[in-house]
Amino acid sequence: MRDRTSRPYCQALPLLLPTLLGTALAGCTPAAPAAQAQPQAPSTAPFPYAEADVASLQARMAAGELDSLTLTRAYLRRIAAADRAGPRLRAVIELNPDAATEAAERDRERRAGVVRGPLHGIPVLVKDNINASPMSTTAGSLALQGFRPPDAFLVRRLREGGAVILGKSNLSEWANYRGEASVSGWSARGGQTRNPYRLSHSPCGSSSGSAVAMAANLAAVSIGTETDGSIVCPAAVNGVVGLKPTVGLVSRNGIIPISFSQDTAGPITRTVADAAAVLTTIAGRDDADPATAAMPGRAVYDYTARLKVDGLRGARIGVLDSTLLRRPGIAPLMRHAIDELRRAGATVVPVPALDEEQWADAEQVVLRHEFKAGLERYLAQWQAPVRSLPQIIAFNRAHPGQELALFGQQLMEAAAQAGPLGDPGYIEARSRARRMAGEQGIDALLLAHRLDALVAPTTGPAWAISATGGDAFPGASYGAAAVAGYPSLSVPMGHVDGLPVGLLFMGTAWSEPRLIELAYSYEQRTQARRPPRFGTDTLLDTDR
Repeated sequence: MRDRTSRPYCQALPLLLPTLLGTALAGCTPAAPAAQAQPQAPSTAPFPYAEADVASLQARMAAGELDSLTLTRAYLRRIAAADRAGPRLRAVIELNPDAATEAAERDRERRAGVVRGPLHGIPVLVKDNINASPMSTTAGSLALQGFRPPDAFLVRRLREGGAVILGKSNLSEWANYRGEASVSGWSARGGQTRNPYRLSHSPCGSSSGSAVAMAANLAAVSIGTETDGSIVCPAAVNGVVGLKPTVGLVSRNGIIPISFSQDTAGPITRTVADAAAVLTTIAGRDDADPATAAMPGRAVYDYTARLKVDGLRGARIGVLDSTLLRRPGIAPLMRHAIDELRRAGATVVPVPALDEEQWADAEQVVLRHEFKAGLERYLAQWQAPVRSLPQIIAFNRAHPGQELALFGQQLMEAAAQAGPLGDPGYIEARSRARRMAGEQGIDALLLAHRLDALVAPTTGPAWAISATGGDAFPGASYGAAAVAGYPSLSVPMGHVDGLPVGLLFMGTAWSEPRLIELAYSYEQRTQARRPPRFGTDTLLDTDR
């Protein structure tokens, strides 16, 4: 769930951002910048459902031109060709042996006139820290191999909505909460997930498999989880859409946890419309997750109703200052994005950077305490083969060649020493982190500048995978939304040297409808200019 990186990410850049905004607001409409290298189009016959969105698939099934079983089998063949063979993306950690049976049943229901919802018959991949029977739930760890708990609440929602569970996606082991020098996208069980735009480069973590699967057309839609960046970062560096909901909008019941203050599941898809359809299906109140009790009136909501092409008209958008703007290639992309926001009718305002030093240390205290308590509660509730954090640590020490060869488990060891949740230091840290990131961070900026949302580059382009020394992480803009428990939504913004970069929309709690409206409007204006996605059909070498 967590894309763990060093702090601080952002500092004030008082000169660069006003210059950037001034260029766009003065009416500069640059051609696609040189940084937006055009990826080579696949030379072989395309996958028949490449880039197909949920609405078009539903239309074809409603017209009798396609059925769920045919679609499911096509994705299974695609996984065999591109994930298990070919470029060996390692995005899928396990397939659902009942996927074809589920698809055939959805087809039978459709023929009988029963369509359960927008995802009826749509194949979905879920991250391997989410319970989904009859498959294992392992968070990528060999310590949980063979552990098969019943469905998580959100998986029940997916199935009740007619979705077909295609399989489980790979992830950064333990959702990237294990070692200080971790390698994003690697797990002992699933191996190294690879970015389809450049196989030698990182897919980011921890929902790496879910994002790579979307970029490589291995499923129609997918589910990831996030504690701090693990939905939006993989989405950004793989050129897809990632929506991290407000904490409490989607139940965490049946998901291996890190932090009940920050954890949430959410959609990773190819379009904003698909993310809205998935969120409509999985959001809902669950008595087993107290955080969902804070969502009166939001338990049932059709987020697809907010897909408005003119959603940016009259909006006020704050552009966050960020160190990311110093990175080569990102400033031209931001100029182009700002110009599109303005052309769509939005007022664009420069705002100062959010200082993550205000809450970074407090967040680490919160994660250490909540990880231990939440993980052990999960292990006991679902009767896992290991029942405590010390047992997991001991398992890793007993299997160092498989589990500890690339990096250690310092975060787990520190969490094992954390005090109880009644510890005054923990209570103070939790209050301070949420206050500084939320009320005195995002909310303060929105109020002071009368804004609908904040935008910034999600993160920089992907970095080369290294088996030693951890990730060469480029920095990020999503920390405040993660710590505050607020929503964030990353959409493709362009490419730097052929590697995707995302634009992040952030708002206050429960602002998903407005963020979807804004992001959809931006996406519709820019999708025709977006460089074509790399296809894995041409990525047969190991170092492109």
